[in-house]
Formats: sequence, structure tokens, C-alpha cells
Amino acid sequence: MILTGVSMLVVVLDQVTKFLISESLQLNQSIPLWPDYFYFTYLQNRGTAFGFMSDMNSDIRIPIFIVITITAAFIIYSYQRVIHEENLASQIALGLIWGGAMGNLVDRLVYGKVVDFIDVRYDDSRLAFNAADFFVTLGLLYLFFEFVIKRNQKKPA
Repeated sequence: MILTGVSMLVVVLDQVTKFLISESLQLNQSIPLWPDYFYFTYLQNRGTAFGFMSDMNSDIRIPIFIVITITAAFIIYSYQRVIHEENLASQIALGLIWGGAMGNLVDRLVYGKVVDFIDVRYDDSRLAFNAADFFVTLGLLYLFFEFVIKRNQKKPA
């Protein structure tokens, strides 16, 4: 139940933030929040993270994203079945991951692209992402560190 609630909240937050950006800014327009480092920029990404697969034909690209999302759903469902119900943090992390995956899938199915707006820059490097990406990353990082910490705690001294 926690996973479902968190994932629904993430989808709503993701879609609302994308809507607000797309209604407030023109494509490629930026608002500096911390000049030279952090901006809100309205971008559209047809691919995955870092624009990978963005030049691929949508008749191929969209089904690949659907398969990836279905695979992620299976992994999340399987993992959720083996964690204890009282492990609230893991349930929340899975909800963040699933909600983020669904938020971006909605964009891909409805618009054929994803709205990115969190624009982090340093020197000549640039990383653009959205709320869904942020929540997926946050959930994955938590699960990774939980796994590493638990694994280290189980090792005999």
C-alpha cells in the first residue's frame, strides 16, 4: 500500500512540475536560480538519460521504453515481495522508483518525449533531468546503500 501511495504521489508531482514548466517557459528558455550552476530550463528529451536513443525512430524507441518499464515493474514487484512490511524506507524507495518510471512513461506515451527542467551546469558540463528522474535516482541510491550497509553488517568481525 505504501508503494502505491508513494508512486501515485510521485507521478502527480512529476506531471504537475512538468506542466508548470511547459506553461511558464518557452522551449529552451532558462531561469537562473544559481547563475553558472543551477537553472530551470524547459527542455524536451526524446531519449533516455543524457539523450541516449533520442535519434532512434519512435516506432522502435517507444516500445523499448514500454518493455523497460514492464521489466522495472516486475523487478520492483519481486523485490517488494521479499522485503519486510515494516521496512518502511524500502517501501518508500520502491514507490519513488516506480512513480518516477511511470511519470516518464506517461510523457513518452502521450507526447513522445519527456520534459526536463532541472538544469545543472559546471564548466562545460550540463546535466538536465526532471522530478521523475530525481525520484528514481533517490530511490535507487537508498536501496543501493541499504544493500551495502546490510551486507557489511552481516559480515563476521
